[in-house]
Amino acid sequence: MNFTLPRLRELIAQGENEFLEFKKRTTHPSRISRTLASLANARGGRVLVGVEDNGRLVGVRDAEEERYLLQQAAEQFVDPPLPLQIDEVEDEDERVVLVVTVAESPRKPHRALVGEGDWRGYVRVGDQSVQTSQLTEKVLRNAPPPEHRLEWLPLSRHEQAALDYVRQQPRLTLAQYVKLVNVSKRRAHRMLIKLVLHGYLRYHDKEKEPYYTKA
Repeated sequence: MNFTLPRLRELIAQGENEFLEFKKRTTHPSRISRTLASLANARGGRVLVGVEDNGRLVGVRDAEEERYLLQQAAEQFVDPPLPLQIDEVEDEDERVVLVVTVAESPRKPHRALVGEGDWRGYVRVGDQSVQTSQLTEKVLRNAPPPEHRLEWLPLSRHEQAALDYVRQQPRLTLAQYVKLVNVSKRRAHRMLIKLVLHGYLRYHDKEKEPYYTKA
């Protein structure tokens, strides 16, 4: 995959989001490993190294050193290890940006090494890498791999209502869903988890009240 400068500028113009993160540089493998793991555990995405948080293209000092740190992060600081696609893009001022592509993984969940013997899972929520809980990791572990996801899964009107809701609103809680479709809490939870496992919704439970978002 060869990235062009116009394509790079298009990505930068999008701003950081669920699928895109900016990094001025790779300061340490343990820090970037959280981002890599979170993208692999979600729907994949890209990291632009040599771009500041505000979108200003500054380039990297040493592209080879950056490549080394990125590969080290993906192979030694993420478990299971991740394959990376790294492309170099140079602008008119000879500033080099590394475009790091992380595919959605069929081997979820991936964990990042954040301290000695301390492996933690992360998932992408908006433009943040958020630590997972045991329940989130269980959902990731049981979800169909990307190539086998059942996009044709027949949905009930209640399940379709959940998808319609998250297309309009940033998040859906269990309490909101119970009220929306007027079913028991137990049945509502079962339907939401089914939608998560089949790739329609994403589950987040690191805040006070768990919630679901559009996958």
